[in-house]
Amino acid sequence: MLSSQRHLFDIPRDVCFLNAAAWSPLPLAVQEAGRVGVGRKGQPWKLDADFMSGQYERARKAAAALIGADPVDVALIPSVGYGVSTAGKVMSLPRGSRVLVLQDDHTSPVLEWMSRAEQGGYTVEQVKQPADGDWTAAVLDAIERKDAAPLSLVSISSVHWSDGGALDLSRIAEAARRHGAAFLVDATHDAGVRRIDVKALDPDFLIFPTYKWVLGPYGRAFMYVAKRNQNGVPLEQTAPARKGVAAEQKVYFRDLSYADGARRYDMGERDHFITLEMAAVGMEMMAGWGNDAIVARLGMLTDRLADGLANSGVRVLDRKLRAPHLICLQFPKGMSDELPKKLAAENVYAAPRLGRLRISPHVYNDEQDVDRFIEVFKKVAL
Repeated sequence: MLSSQRHLFDIPRDVCFLNAAAWSPLPLAVQEAGRVGVGRKGQPWKLDADFMSGQYERARKAAAALIGADPVDVALIPSVGYGVSTAGKVMSLPRGSRVLVLQDDHTSPVLEWMSRAEQGGYTVEQVKQPADGDWTAAVLDAIERKDAAPLSLVSISSVHWSDGGALDLSRIAEAARRHGAAFLVDATHDAGVRRIDVKALDPDFLIFPTYKWVLGPYGRAFMYVAKRNQNGVPLEQTAPARKGVAAEQKVYFRDLSYADGARRYDMGERDHFITLEMAAVGMEMMAGWGNDAIVARLGMLTDRLADGLANSGVRVLDRKLRAPHLICLQFPKGMSDELPKKLAAENVYAAPRLGRLRISPHVYNDEQDVDRFIEVFKKVAL
């Protein structure tokens, strides 16, 4: 099990920050990468000609390592929503078909399909939040429903952001394939923590940002694209997406054919070498610790939370149904709107989400944080 990495962060001992699922603090090394990057932008004439291309590939390689991908199959993008919009442009969903999404899933894997449904002639079906918390069974039931329209796409998060429910992507991917449906995964709350192997999973698209669990900045995200989807038209038309458009050439538009691999889907103005290096450093740290060690640590912390709150009148999902790094407290009589403020007044931070309190520890948390949360929670909430 990974030990607490609090010493690598700028977190005072009296701060109990349990809100990585909203945004993570930046490690000191990531902060330093940002400062160095700002200095480079201050004196850009010192940059080598191949500096930016090296940064692209460093970040692409770091992202690929977290999900078991080849770097050539990963695109540099600014957000999950951008990636889903790219998928919407690349894929053609048959009229009369249906798209499956999760009820109250985050906007990114949902709104793109809702906005296209009327014009595209398909329907978007929300898988209702299961009373028993078993999202995987609910999705599989929806896929196999006999009286339903043909299934064209399953577009879901791998962990539900509001209740911490973890989905079994392998079983869902297999079921989607049997029905000839595409599979898109928003891995925002998974990449870098639970093990993901896109070569085994074989999704059409898998997308994640860096500002939450992989300890990076806002505005950087990465998209795995299966090879069967690498012949589409990008969301933006840029020079790097083409094989032969470059200012350094004597002929500017030398070759307008698209670049091979997922690079054709890279965002415009991708030269964010300040935040791109920050993202690479955070992802490399996560990869260095390893999924198993991280999951063991975070699972221990959330189990400790669940045990400590067992007789406090709140409910949590069964351990086998929730992600190891998110635990959401349900209040049978409703959660007080003042609870998060009362916790924050004690330097204890968690997030209200759809009537629940979401607690999301990361590698900088330790047993003292958990015990402090339980003590303060019982003081201000009961």
